[in-house]
Amino acid sequence: MKVLVNDAEIHLAPGMTVRHALIGAGLMSEVEGGKKVFDEWGNEIGLDGALSENARIYLEGERPA
Repeated sequence: MKVLVNDAEIHLAPGMTVRHALIGAGLMSEVEGGKKVFDEWGNEIGLDGALSENARIYLEGERPA
């Protein structure tokens, strides 16, 4: 399935989590450094959160205006 992390397209197997998407995007170190993850509506989401096709997630401070 396709998800967007900071607007970069990442391909994951169905059932993968927010954590897997961040690892795929090479951004896990930023989360470990304290940044939070948000969905496209500005809701904070956990690393074990489920993703669906075309989900959009953003790291703190990276969400477009």
